[in-house]
Amino acid sequence: MKVTQSQIITRGLTVHCPNCGGKTLFPPGASLRLNKECPQCHLRLEKDEGFFLGAMSLNYGVTLVVFLAPVALLWYHGTLSDTAATWLAIGISVVVPVLLYRASRSWQLMLYYTFFPQHLPANRRVMSAVEDENV
Repeated sequence: MKVTQSQIITRGLTVHCPNCGGKTLFPPGASLRLNKECPQCHLRLEKDEGFFLGAMSLNYGVTLVVFLAPVALLWYHGTLSDTAATWLAIGISVVVPVLLYRASRSWQLMLYYTFFPQHLPANRRVMSAVEDENV
């Protein structure tokens, strides 16, 4: 394979295209709009209808576990008042998912191609004439 799983993971964590490694997932100046395909290698970034749901689930899970669970624990142990915990949780619930949007879209692509690296155009074998006749 041309693109290894460690490269896919590195590219996913740094918000780069999993196929070519270009910083092309999002158009310049557009903070919340994913390109339909990579401008450099033409990898389709939206695989199917609803492909974004994986990214949405990742974003929700990270927000809940990393940011809201500590607020709940601090409230439970009496460190935060009811009002402070409520407003902090509301603020986190609104701000953190927006801040993690780009990363979660990249993480979702990373997870998909980590499990299916053969789906990357760079990793597809070119069928020889003999294999083509047998198909």
